[in-house]
Amino acid sequence: MSFIAALFDPSMPFVRNAVLAGVLASILFGVLGSIVTVKRIAGLAGAISHAVLGGIGLAIFLAAKNIVPGMPPIAGALLFAVNATALIGVVSLKAKQREDTVINALWAIGMSIGILFIAKTPGYADPMSYLFGNILLVSTRDIILLAILDVIVIVLAWRFYPQIEATAFDEEFSRTRGVPADTVFLVLLSITAIAVVLLQTFVGIVMVIAMLTLPAGTAGYFSKNLSGMMVSATVFSLIFSLTGLLVSWQMDLPSGAVVVLVAGAVFLLVSALRIRKLA
Repeated sequence: MSFIAALFDPSMPFVRNAVLAGVLASILFGVLGSIVTVKRIAGLAGAISHAVLGGIGLAIFLAAKNIVPGMPPIAGALLFAVNATALIGVVSLKAKQREDTVINALWAIGMSIGILFIAKTPGYADPMSYLFGNILLVSTRDIILLAILDVIVIVLAWRFYPQIEATAFDEEFSRTRGVPADTVFLVLLSITAIAVVLLQTFVGIVMVIAMLTLPAGTAGYFSKNLSGMMVSATVFSLIFSLTGLLVSWQMDLPSGAVVVLVAGAVFLLVSALRIRKLA
């Protein structure tokens, strides 16, 4: 069956859910990804995204052992994401020289904890869907949560755009102008952590950081300011997501990996053309 036919097939609601999730996720990838890229904190977001696997593994283990019956993986993911964000935030603000060490430690420890818990979970627990995602498994609950977070991100980005832009391009100067740069940084990190937890269903833990940077990186070549970059990155994210879904469906390939490959190919092509133009 073709992707378009499946999209309108009443017996296949998961395909429509996947498309809707792709649209909603594109807003987060575009807006948050632009800020993450401009502030150059992709490493921080990457550490949080990989630490999340520890929480997912813990939740699966506790639920399977009936220690916490019915505990959803997203609950464990949020728990680890919040703690990782708090630790990274404190270290970044109070002990900058230790930042890289903490980031790398969280990255490795979080994933290792997750794998160990999954390995000890009774029965069969497949970590691949969490590592690489499967947008065709997106539930109605996931879509509702994505929509709520989209609204929150759009409202905050609109309301506090001057502060976000100031701290994104020159944090020290923004402090001298009275902008609460530390608060902006912590709020941004917290929202990014929540977004990572929700978006891992789409492209997976390993690849979510790629989608937070590749569309924004591509948009950066065509944008003159942060707001323009957010809009362009959202459009690019939507194009990459829908194209990846279509290709993965027609060729029976993992959707998350295909979406990231499409985004990466376009980014590399645009980069190469820009380098050639400047040469």
